[in-house]
Amino acid sequence: VQLQASGGGVVQAGGSLRLSCAGTTRPNLVYGMAWFRQKSGKEREFVASVGWDGRNAHIEDSEKDRFTIARENANNTIYLRMNNLKSEDTAVYYCAATHAGVVLDDSRRLPEMYDSWGQGTQVTVSS
Repeated sequence: VQLQASGGGVVQAGGSLRLSCAGTTRPNLVYGMAWFRQKSGKEREFVASVGWDGRNAHIEDSEKDRFTIARENANNTIYLRMNNLKSEDTAVYYCAATHAGVVLDDSRRLPEMYDSWGQGTQVTVSS
């Protein structure tokens, strides 16, 4: 799966952004998708995931009140909507794809379980 992420930028604290990630692959391949982020000097961390059919959406507990994830299979795209952004959300955000079953349990949170990664999109929240 080839992934192309977009939608990052600079936003003031309290603002919103929507990230997009378009996937291209051979027909009939089902796969789970996720968003991770990597803050400067830190390891990559799980943000959200969604199943191949748009179900089984999970958001990291700390972000459940502010972030949502959605998937449009018609164009093989997932979205991460981020509201009430904080300075600590500043990071490079990566989308990733994996075997469909991975996102159905806690394996979803492990970067090593994902086979394909997008190039990353920078989100900077200014206070």
